[in-house]
Amino acid sequence: MDSRRFLRGVGLAIAACTATAALVACGGGSAEAGAAGSGGTFFGPSQNLGNGTARTYTMLDGSGNPTEIGVRLSPGALDGLPTATTPAGALMLDLPDQASATAFDHVMLNWNPQGHDPVTLFGKPHFDFHFDMVDMASIQAVDPADPNYAAKADRLPDARYVPQGYVVPPGGTAAQQAVPGMGVHLVDSADSSLVPGSYDFTQIIINGTWDGRYTFAEPMVTRDWLLTKPTLEQPLKLPQAYQKTGYYPTGYAVRVDDRSGDYVVALTGMTARQAS
Repeated sequence: MDSRRFLRGVGLAIAACTATAALVACGGGSAEAGAAGSGGTFFGPSQNLGNGTARTYTMLDGSGNPTEIGVRLSPGALDGLPTATTPAGALMLDLPDQASATAFDHVMLNWNPQGHDPVTLFGKPHFDFHFDMVDMASIQAVDPADPNYAAKADRLPDARYVPQGYVVPPGGTAAQQAVPGMGVHLVDSADSSLVPGSYDFTQIIINGTWDGRYTFAEPMVTRDWLLTKPTLEQPLKLPQAYQKTGYYPTGYAVRVDDRSGDYVVALTGMTARQAS
């Protein structure tokens, strides 16, 4: 996207993740692998990224219930990436049909070769993985040309519907910090490490809202950290209630598949939740 709106603030500043590079699609049908029956691992269409590919996946248990969704980057995907930001737009990754019971619709993947503001926090080259809970048309409708744009940005969900402790950063209203094609980004108010000039960014979880809805969960992960082949598993902060019935994650993981060499960014511990 051509325009950027950056979230500002002291200590809890977070940049909107609009910097993207040209990522060329090479669509294909869903593929599946795994155990016989209703369980296994199922993949979305593959798309080109760097010298490799990116694709989504979901894992189902033996009863056909989702346990995990995520994105796999093939080993070559971290090489041959653009070195300059372009306005070409994000890479939109469909989830496999087998993920339909989850709260998520697709993943928007952004490569930020020069990081983004505030550079004292997020100036390193990194990927942003937007796990979107609204469809692509709704994402595209987050447009400043909408006469109700500011009102929709300022219409935050009730606090019980967003992960506990996540807030609009200081430095402006939600409408002032809204990002076209994304929404309003939220940061963890308890994260005392977010101090400009001293924060050592490797990975972080952001959340987002639009027009009264909790709309995305967003891991941000640096390329250099991925190249160390990390193994990370941590619980997510959760909402107290849910606006839509479906399976939602309770954890987050980053790992490397020993067999394929794929870099994996996952939302784990999928659990059924009822709207209330």
